[in-house]
Amino acid sequence: MDQKVTELLNDQINKEFYSAYLYLDMANFYAAKGLDGYANWYEIQAKEEQDHAMLFYQYMQNNGQKVTLEAIAKPDKEFKELMDPLKAAYEHEQYVTSLINNIYAAAQEAKDYRTVQFLDWFVKEQGEEETNASDMITKMELFGSDAKGLYMLNSELRSRVYSAPSLVL
Repeated sequence: MDQKVTELLNDQINKEFYSAYLYLDMANFYAAKGLDGYANWYEIQAKEEQDHAMLFYQYMQNNGQKVTLEAIAKPDKEFKELMDPLKAAYEHEQYVTSLINNIYAAAQEAKDYRTVQFLDWFVKEQGEEETNASDMITKMELFGSDAKGLYMLNSELRSRVYSAPSLVL
């Protein structure tokens, strides 16, 4: 496997675990506000990010590459308003998309078609993640300032259940 691609994949493991930390921090914020549905949403997001990290980890191992686990940074965002985590999540998903795109481009340049094919799932996943994050902002803008609307949004998010990714390595 190309050295640059290997380094980028290895770094992505750390970035995915950081994403999990960030989403747990968001869940913690909403739990403290009494919004258990929003907390549930971000707890599940954290689990998904952990799964994504493990998919990269397993892919590296399956391809005979050494995995180097680095320290996971503490989330650096401070949330004050209910909208703050939603906007931060959207920005973060856009950032993760850029990371995936960078790995994809490096893999294409190296003619590492196995990694390109592996990353196809993540490209699609990031499209869904950005849409979900954007939709959360839109709904909060439309209904979040009304107590009944916020209650309904929170109830809707409480019903989300965890579903492990179905990517075959």
